[in-house]
Amino acid sequence: MNGILKVELVDARALKDADTIGKMDPYVLIQYKDQKLKSKVAKDQGSNPVWNDEFSFWVQYPVEDEDYTICLKIMDKDTFTSDDFLGEAK
Repeated sequence: MNGILKVELVDARALKDADTIGKMDPYVLIQYKDQKLKSKVAKDQGSNPVWNDEFSFWVQYPVEDEDYTICLKIMDKDTFTSDDFLGEAK
């Protein structure tokens, strides 16, 4: 059976500040199996960003490996250097 999995990304709280000057610009990379999506950048929202985004993934049930893990990786967008890793949830 095939279907759609909807993930609602609302906000984050008390992220560790990775910027020494200015406020962080966090975004989230969301992965389910080989499907990868990216949230909008919460520009200048610092440690408590709000996204209010919704993402859709194609899913198949049952899965042979029974791995239904969704990985959310929080990053800080930087202009002149590589983006900073802030945290991860599975």
